[in-house]
Amino acid sequence: MAGLINNLLILLLLFQNICLGFRSSLSVFKRYKDTTRSLSSECLGSEQPVISLGRSDFALDIRMPGVTPKQSDTYLCMSVRLPMDDEAYVVDFKPHASMDTVHHMLLFGCNEPSSTENYWDCDEGTCRDKSNILYAWARNAPPTRLPKGVGFRVGGETGGRYFVLQVHYGDISAFRDKHKDCSGVTLHLTHQKQPLIAGMYLMMSVNTVIPPGEKVVDADIACHYKRFPMHLFAYRVHTHRLGKVVSGYRVRNGQWTLIGRQSPQLPQAFYPVEHPVDVSYDDILAARCVFSGEGRTTETHIGGTANDEMCNFYIMYYMEAKHAVSYMTCTQNANPEMFRNIPQEANIPVPIKSDMLKMTHGHHEETKDSDTSSLLQQAKKEEEEILDQDFHIEEAVEWPGLDLKLGQVSGLALDPENNLVIFHRGDHVWDENSFDSKFVYQQRGLGPIEQNTILVLNPSNAKLLHSTGNSLFYLPHGLSIDKNGNYWVTDVALHQVFKLGTEGKEPLLTLGVALQPGSDRNHFCQPTDVAVDPITGSIYVSDGYCNSRIIQFSPDGLYVMQWGEESSLGRSRPGQFHIPHSLALIPDFSQLCVADRENGRIQCFKLETGEFTREIKHKSFGRELFAVSYVPGGLLFAVNGMPYPGEAEPVQGFVMNFSTGEIIDFFIPLRKSFEMPHDIVASEDRTVFVGDVHARAVWKFASTEKVEHRSVKKAGIEVQEIKESEAVAEARLKNKPESTHSLKDADKQPLVQQASSTGVSFVLITTLLIIPVVVLLAILIFIRWRKTTVYGGNSDEEHKLDSSSGRILGRLRGKGGGGGINLGNFFASHKGYSRKGFDRLSTEGSDQEKDEDDGTDSEEECSASPPPPAPSSS
Repeated sequence: MAGLINNLLILLLLFQNICLGFRSSLSVFKRYKDTTRSLSSECLGSEQPVISLGRSDFALDIRMPGVTPKQSDTYLCMSVRLPMDDEAYVVDFKPHASMDTVHHMLLFGCNEPSSTENYWDCDEGTCRDKSNILYAWARNAPPTRLPKGVGFRVGGETGGRYFVLQVHYGDISAFRDKHKDCSGVTLHLTHQKQPLIAGMYLMMSVNTVIPPGEKVVDADIACHYKRFPMHLFAYRVHTHRLGKVVSGYRVRNGQWTLIGRQSPQLPQAFYPVEHPVDVSYDDILAARCVFSGEGRTTETHIGGTANDEMCNFYIMYYMEAKHAVSYMTCTQNANPEMFRNIPQEANIPVPIKSDMLKMTHGHHEETKDSDTSSLLQQAKKEEEEILDQDFHIEEAVEWPGLDLKLGQVSGLALDPENNLVIFHRGDHVWDENSFDSKFVYQQRGLGPIEQNTILVLNPSNAKLLHSTGNSLFYLPHGLSIDKNGNYWVTDVALHQVFKLGTEGKEPLLTLGVALQPGSDRNHFCQPTDVAVDPITGSIYVSDGYCNSRIIQFSPDGLYVMQWGEESSLGRSRPGQFHIPHSLALIPDFSQLCVADRENGRIQCFKLETGEFTREIKHKSFGRELFAVSYVPGGLLFAVNGMPYPGEAEPVQGFVMNFSTGEIIDFFIPLRKSFEMPHDIVASEDRTVFVGDVHARAVWKFASTEKVEHRSVKKAGIEVQEIKESEAVAEARLKNKPESTHSLKDADKQPLVQQASSTGVSFVLITTLLIIPVVVLLAILIFIRWRKTTVYGGNSDEEHKLDSSSGRILGRLRGKGGGGGINLGNFFASHKGYSRKGFDRLSTEGSDQEKDEDDGTDSEEECSASPPPPAPSSS
């Protein structure tokens, strides 16, 4: 009995010491890191410390690594990788900045910083992929505070894995002593799921023109909100030098509620929304920037140079986690007439003292206006985060809509509720017998299509919500939907354009003469598409297969004007068409873009005059470009045709930056293959639908960060996507190829730093665990000595003690065999141990990740290689 009690006491002592070892190792490690930081004579941020704040919370210190800017208005950037891949939430910010040296700081979240250096000039950019502003600090501005239960989602499947800090050093006179700056911000993060997710809504004017000398010029932005409710808690304004005041409002049932109003000449920071504002479905978000052109001798446009202007209103909001969207934009004015009722306060400039203006922009007194180019470049960088994004579109393979039984799919559109609308030909087909040489339809005897030709689907699950359009059409072609939800369709057999209500029973408006092709004002010849201006209601028709023109009609259907002519031999000139096949209205820029199919290009024209503005043409388009779609904010989507025999350019989808015409991404389906993709439509969240007239199918594509290893041609530049352990970092090459070494180095540096710090903690923890083992052996020797002393040569009792001790030590060895004590085998069944050599402490709640490589006598591991990319079916 005494031996059993002794054994229990020994085990109790052992577990007590082990538990103490757990606690003390973490506390000692934390004190070690704190000591390291406090002893640093240079930069606290150079260590990039991660500080444990409990079982699920930790702090991440993001600091400039000891920089000395050489001139005023310098923008420097640095990045820090999220210390784990799991999803986490940023719930608080603590700035560290000297008001004598730092003008303002911005913190971005993304997946690929623009550089892998310790820090870099922000002229190189902040991120190569899409980035979101998470935090802004400016001197003399209030700090940003997130409401309780609200967090920015980072890491995991959808959140960014890097933080990029951008610091604007204004007046550098404080650096005359050549000291090093360590400005930055400490983030409080948690692994606990937050019920509310924070996001950013950007309202931005893209077409404002400020006449020279004009005293007051208004730039108005307004969008209908079509998502789940969101709650606004902070705002930020931004213009260049001509901006006087920027105001933002929620408009509900004609009532204007102020979100925020501020002078853009004050510090660039987020200011709290004074009174809580919520935004619900079908509310309107509206903003106005007031400019003055006094002092200018030429027109001022929106842009990124010292002579340009900007009009931005940022809104920080939160939504319920299950409905959360992290980023939204508004770049149009959906209802210009409503601004007649905007509150008068929006037109009154906020007075700024001259010394405050100087302090805000961080210049010396003698600084001239031309010296503000760096500040303006910063504003340009912010817009590039929206307009020059690098992301990847992939098929949503789980979407069941591909299996729908459809006729030839000719048109696609999204209605005001963002539902997908399909226009198809039922049991009719367009083949060589459909028309004669004069384009007269030859199959009238078949009668109109008896099936419903217009299908309304839930875009998420492809469930049929509504169908209409039976017994109306012979050969459907183009489809668009106006802001009121009316369907606008073309029929190439009837040579007509129709406006239909949502019920689609009888046309509300008909253009053209049934079954009569022609080229005058009252006739069409196989019209292909139609677009309706959401502001003026003007109607634009592309006409068509046997005419080469664009015709504009009034909202009532009266002829206004036309432009275009048939392509000449050789290279087609601007304004010439060879089948104007698809239309995309660009309300942000008051332009209409045309997919000039057989010329393999996109042509854009001014809405008011039909004047040619630009051509977008790439070798990768091949000879044919079938359809084009525009997303507010600056993204253009298109699909091309099958290559001619002997040509290599594949049939595929394209994503382009509208402002530059640059191709951002390519995409192809994984299930089935494109045969003749005929139409394309995209939404603001970059969900894309493509309809194929030969495959009789509709594909859904979505923006994603995870892609398989593949090689993509971007306008003749080869881009290699390298598959990492769990995700793929896509290298975006602008001027020259980037080696795979640079991609590996991008992730290598933080991993090396992490491994080194983990190694230190491993040594500390190992040392602390050895101590109780030594104590245990000492106790066993002492007990044995005591028993020998008390019982003398009593072999029975000595045998009992040896047996008991042997059982204990046997358990510690794993099987009672020879060799040293193996704590790994003893605790192999306990949670948190991996049996890899001398097992590690559970890292749950600690401030370090598990080390990637481990020691000696571990069990053999088998790591499966990543799955190969899914092959395209033919």
